[in-house]
Amino acid sequence: MKNLLIANRSEVAIRIARAARDYGIASVAVYSDADAGSLHVEFADEAYGLGAGRPADTYLNIAKILDTARKAGADAIHPGYGFLSERAEFAQAVIDAGLTWVGPAPHIIAALGDKVEARRIAAKVGAPLVKGSDGPLASAAEAIAFAKQVGLPLAIKAAFGGGGRGMKVARTMEEVGELFESAVREATEAFGRGECYAEQFLDKPRHIEAQVIADNHGNTVVLGTRDCSLQRRNQKLVEEAPAPFITEDQRTCIHDAAKAICIEAGYTGAGTVEFLLSENDVISFLEVNTRLQVEHPVTEETTGIDIVIEQLRIADGLPLSLKETPAPRGHAFEFRINAEDPGRGFLPTPGLITRFRAPSGPGIRLDSGVETGSEIPGLYDSMMAKLIVTGKTREDALIRARRALAEFQIEGVASVLPFHRAMLNERDFTGEEGFQVHTNWIETAFRGVEPAPRVDPVEGGVIRSFIEVDGKRHTLGLPTILFSGLTAPKATVAPIAAATLSAVTAPVPGTLQKWLVENQVEVAEGDAVALIEAMKMETRVLAPKSGRISIKAEAGAMVLLGAELATID
Repeated sequence: MKNLLIANRSEVAIRIARAARDYGIASVAVYSDADAGSLHVEFADEAYGLGAGRPADTYLNIAKILDTARKAGADAIHPGYGFLSERAEFAQAVIDAGLTWVGPAPHIIAALGDKVEARRIAAKVGAPLVKGSDGPLASAAEAIAFAKQVGLPLAIKAAFGGGGRGMKVARTMEEVGELFESAVREATEAFGRGECYAEQFLDKPRHIEAQVIADNHGNTVVLGTRDCSLQRRNQKLVEEAPAPFITEDQRTCIHDAAKAICIEAGYTGAGTVEFLLSENDVISFLEVNTRLQVEHPVTEETTGIDIVIEQLRIADGLPLSLKETPAPRGHAFEFRINAEDPGRGFLPTPGLITRFRAPSGPGIRLDSGVETGSEIPGLYDSMMAKLIVTGKTREDALIRARRALAEFQIEGVASVLPFHRAMLNERDFTGEEGFQVHTNWIETAFRGVEPAPRVDPVEGGVIRSFIEVDGKRHTLGLPTILFSGLTAPKATVAPIAAATLSAVTAPVPGTLQKWLVENQVEVAEGDAVALIEAMKMETRVLAPKSGRISIKAEAGAMVLLGAELATID
């Protein structure tokens, strides 16, 4: 390969562009109109616009991405993670277009990306499994019937997804149907497919995974383990390598099972095999992610292996640069820096970053997709950057992480920095009395942090000027005085309401996805009346009081934080 198109955005697009440069090849970025000012378009050698619209119209539009590759003269495509990275039809379309696909073969993505088929492969090689549905469930009624058969709690998961999106945990029979429908909606939005299956949910499990790389010469190597137990809404917040507080027998079991699953599937490329470890030390296979993982840097820091370059080598037909599992060199943490307010239930907070000052120094790595002046759009997930901290031991890494997080400053949008700082003082996490963190620890045990101060929208901001010629981006430098006196067009959103007890207001900016109640019906205080989708997450809108609801905003409308959606009389 000589010219790599990166079919992704933000932080991961920058990460891949850097690897391409280190590997000695050119790179092409793509961007939606909402990402016109995104930092990733500046890191590639060329950048092409995908136009306006939601992800389905841009980063999930296979025909548009392939047409862009043709325009750019790209001969290879890297999908990053999320979006099309685990879509077998995209991999096949890339190959059919005569391009090099950086990832496993389409039939392997299909087999392992189908979580039900992945369970069958895992069972064949002897990996332990909890009870699950034989295939995707056809309806909410079918989900309820399965729940009655195997019992609660029940995990409802996207059959063709990952990253926690399209996953819901039902703890009461009454919520199974509603959560199934919610999982289908999230899966459709995030992955373009809404099929969902169900399996028994292990309460308070740890999430442990193994990083695997495999070439086309018969070499399959496990690079080590990671612990990704610290999650909110089934999405990871903190990861570390190697996984701490497990026995050598458990580590060997995870390594061996991960390798066996990948060999059985004929896997090539970089992939991750995920497991759950229950409170009573039972290991259960979870799924295989047939792509680069967000948390891959902690494995890179503790092995010295550039996993993205290994992906490029494999795609070029070269053998792996190593043949055996390397001994870990120290311990590494990754802190996902999301634009979310941990004091308000991790509500996403898109907006303008007015200050972004990252830490540096020994043992500090920052993989970022933003800088001061960057705009965080509400269309995509909330991750701005990843802070990776490495030390000789876990204790050394914790000390260094406290220093790094104290240095980190973000203004203009809320961030999860207060949560990360608080975690480094939580004994359940630091482990003096054993590691007590599990996948729903935040929801059940975390004492919480104070809500971030409300931030008013900032007028103006950094002007990023460019023009597109035949879709290709060209930088355009214009004096800012030319823009003085111009008024920005008003957004077509519901008006901001004065704070009244009767107003039902948007708790987060985003798309008013649907109303859960009819107009002019009686609702009770605390009832969920609507759903807002922002940054690939659904947020429930709750009634502030009891009474008759009068709906003001239409489903499908883009709404601002605090916008009046309805009134209750």
